[in-house]
Amino acid sequence: MKRLQITHVTDYFYHSPVQFGPHRILVRPREGHDVHIESSRLEIQPHADVRWLRDTYGNSIAVLTFTDSADHLSIFSDVVVAHYDANPLDFLIEPEAAAYPFQYAMDEAPELIPYRLASYPRDGAIMRDWLTMLYKPGQLIQTFELLTSLNNFVNQSLRYQPRHEPGVQRPAETLALGTGSCRDYAVLFMEAARHWGFGARFVTGYIQMEAGQHGATHAWTEIYIPGAGWRGFDPTNNKLVGAEHVSVAVARDPEKASPVSGKWKGPASAFSHMQVSVQVSQI
Repeated sequence: MKRLQITHVTDYFYHSPVQFGPHRILVRPREGHDVHIESSRLEIQPHADVRWLRDTYGNSIAVLTFTDSADHLSIFSDVVVAHYDANPLDFLIEPEAAAYPFQYAMDEAPELIPYRLASYPRDGAIMRDWLTMLYKPGQLIQTFELLTSLNNFVNQSLRYQPRHEPGVQRPAETLALGTGSCRDYAVLFMEAARHWGFGARFVTGYIQMEAGQHGATHAWTEIYIPGAGWRGFDPTNNKLVGAEHVSVAVARDPEKASPVSGKWKGPASAFSHMQVSVQVSQI
């Protein structure tokens, strides 16, 4: 077990005061047998009423309601978690799913239908052609070997380029550019796995950094493997997800896992800029 402190600060700056509509904040880690929250603190300026709920994916969402106008919105989150998932290889795959291709069992297949459907169906032909360099129909290969090869294939096919604008690139766009952020890597991996029939979902969260290093939120992909459950793959770093990763939200589509979403009302030119700082360190 190790303990991680996660400090996440998001600031929005405006040239003149604006009125804030409801905002939805995803900063609270997903708890389970592998992650326990020891303490958490959420501070909002200007003052906001905070209401917590769980969405259809089981993510914890803070809904913020504002009454005052302001030219600066600050969202400060500080969380300490205990992480027990020290070995990302500590799982067993059901014998019937050990080799690919395989079929999901009838008691799991219905729930996985949304996660097996492509989010970008128009990119299907491009994905098919790209994936033939890694796997050809009719091959028999170990399931975990195929997924780790895909993780490496995405990593080696792209050049990492951080992007601060919202949204993600379509898989075809990412392949054409040859560059992408962690969100784009995760979406490409997710769509590739779905093309092969796997249940796959988008994950946003945090990753442990070097001492004193600041960054932003991170994104990766989870694949449903019979017997092993949802297992994380981080193509940006070409790693399996383990004790250095802390998930905050999972979703079928990346737009539903945005850390901050909301509206504001004011002059069209009021928005100035935003700043994001994330620090994840072991304590």
